[in-house]
Amino acid sequence: MYQPIRSAGNASIALQSATSRLLDAVLDGLWGTALDALARVTGIEMLGSPFMQRAYLAAVCVAIVGPLVGVFLVHREMAMIGDTLAHSAFAGVAAGLFANSILAVSVPPIFTALVVAAVAALLVQTLVDYAGAYRDTSLAIVLTGSFAVGSVLITATDGGIAVGINAYLFGSLATVSRTNAGSLVATTAVVVVVVAAAYRPLVYVTFDEIGARAAGLDVARYNRLLAVLTAVVVVGAMQIMGVILVAAMLVIPVAASTSVTGFKRSVAAAVAVGQFATVAGVTVSYWYDVAAGGTIVLVAIASYLAVGARNRLRIRLNRGGTRTESDAETRAAVARDGGNGENG
Repeated sequence: MYQPIRSAGNASIALQSATSRLLDAVLDGLWGTALDALARVTGIEMLGSPFMQRAYLAAVCVAIVGPLVGVFLVHREMAMIGDTLAHSAFAGVAAGLFANSILAVSVPPIFTALVVAAVAALLVQTLVDYAGAYRDTSLAIVLTGSFAVGSVLITATDGGIAVGINAYLFGSLATVSRTNAGSLVATTAVVVVVVAAAYRPLVYVTFDEIGARAAGLDVARYNRLLAVLTAVVVVGAMQIMGVILVAAMLVIPVAASTSVTGFKRSVAAAVAVGQFATVAGVTVSYWYDVAAGGTIVLVAIASYLAVGARNRLRIRLNRGGTRTESDAETRAAVARDGGNGENG
């Protein structure tokens, strides 16, 4: 009778041990060693700080998964689903903290946030597919409902969990623990693998849903897959960005790369913009002791504005060059015509 229990316990211990060794190998052996070496070369001491190394690792992961999933949402005109699921994750965090406070259990708020956000993502897609609701209507229903649930749970404890939820609302570099960083690395690997495996169908459904249905693709399944991936990204990014600003990394880097021709190149450009925004934002946040999430978003917006200004300037210059060439050709034609008239 006790043998299966003992075997399950041994398996759990072995799994925890293997996970710990893998985490040590990634955080300390690879990432930590690289940043330590960079700190020695550059003389930037913060690169050698373990908690900043975790923050930078989380930032790099967020900048990969955010644009990678967001590019499909933006082109499907569902950019606000990130904000909706962020509010759903807020309700999930509140539910976890509420359970811990009232029921005296130990439930990780990140776990409840992921569960609630995934359910909300599927609910949004169900409303769109089966209830005949417009997308913006279904998003608004789930967003406001989730925020209402979260606010009720907070006030139900007389504000007792309000302090604990602040870190999830606004994000914090200090909340990125070794476990958080490891789970975010694993999340990034899963999202990248899933998107790579389903890349062609996702692109097909994104740009031609009717054609995808006609070709026999299970459009509803890929819609649900994208919704759940969005929930996973939102909850993962929430650790450093905060609930309020988490949707930004799904949208702003993608918006900054829309002028890039070719879908794959635009995805790469969006990830590059995201990397710049997150790494620069984390650095500025550390230097000036300001909110990491807000700083990352402001850097991302500045990047978007800079790219837009560059594109407008390039278009203006091209138009100016075309106009100058056209004017020169016109003057030459007039001169030829005038010369012919005089000769005639």
